[in-house]
Amino acid sequence: MNDILSSKAAPHMAAERHADVQGKVRDWRKSMSDHVAYALLVYTGLQIFMTVHAMKEGSTSVMPYFALIVLIAGIIPACRWFERRWRDLSDEDAADKSLLGAFRRDIIALWILAIGLPFLLTGAWKAFAA
Repeated sequence: MNDILSSKAAPHMAAERHADVQGKVRDWRKSMSDHVAYALLVYTGLQIFMTVHAMKEGSTSVMPYFALIVLIAGIIPACRWFERRWRDLSDEDAADKSLLGAFRRDIIALWILAIGLPFLLTGAWKAFAA
């Protein structure tokens, strides 16, 4: 939170904060890969929790389990798309501080997808079942 506020106050300093103590610049490829891995974990956990919660409300068929597998497998290509955009950067581009805005945009979209999609899908499933 503090990073977000300070980046609005001093955007020219935002990229400098991505350098660690030893002066190494942040590698956008690795950072995106880390975000994708964590987003997949969060999405899967939320999807399992939401599906189990929805099943406790009345569904006893095997269909929710099948839907859960399909939904978890379906998110992987979307996450890989985000990762692929950054994976193919050259070493020089991977350290380019001017990519901070594009990186943040992709991270925000990735996390909205990872957190919002389980709620949206479960809500749609409940509406369809009703």
